[in-house]
Amino acid sequence: MGDEKTESTEDGGKAAPTPERAVSRRALLLGGAAVVGVGTLLVARDELGWRLPGGAKERKEGAVDARGAQWIAASSANWRRADRPDDYEIDRIVVHVVQGSYRTALKVFKDPGHGAAAHYVVRKDGHIAQMIRELDVAFHAGSRRMNERSVGIEHEGFVDRKESFTDAMYESSARLAAGICRRYDFPVDREHIIGHVEVEGTDHTDPGPHWDWDRYLRLVRRERDRPARPARTVTPA
Repeated sequence: MGDEKTESTEDGGKAAPTPERAVSRRALLLGGAAVVGVGTLLVARDELGWRLPGGAKERKEGAVDARGAQWIAASSANWRRADRPDDYEIDRIVVHVVQGSYRTALKVFKDPGHGAAAHYVVRKDGHIAQMIRELDVAFHAGSRRMNERSVGIEHEGFVDRKESFTDAMYESSARLAAGICRRYDFPVDREHIIGHVEVEGTDHTDPGPHWDWDRYLRLVRRERDRPARPARTVTPA
């Protein structure tokens, strides 16, 4: 989740331009009022991600980037339309833990007043919801630059509960991460796959001390070496 400062709601729901402030994960989950900044037609593309029409990739409603993911849309107030990787290179994955349930993550990411959302949410049984397309910029990292270059993966659970991180969750998240690394051709290592706690300027602690990085990276590498399969759309039962 993020609280980065720009002229849009990419500031994590904070009002008008002020010095960047740290916002606790618990406070973000509890919500807050979002203020939509007003841009101008002549604003630089680097400021709000604005582009001339005609250059964007074709989009299909309900499409997902990861095989087996279920599309559940986040509020459009919690992400910025882009055309990645053509406009912003993708070379990072940020691992998050929601400090709550899967349902909590879906609820707050669909809330326009929340000001933050990740691309994906992984449930403890391994089910994955995709809430934002990878080509778009999700407000998840608390840093505008990191948001622009990364894909955010949120995980159900709590940073202080080792039991939150199930075998099914690790396996599913690793497959997801491997696909992202393969699509954008960046290495599977701790420079390119990081925790939210490692984002410069954040006060967040996730994924916390119980997240098994060695295991996770080993699983991601194993999955990346397997042949890729095409994405498919999953609808609720």
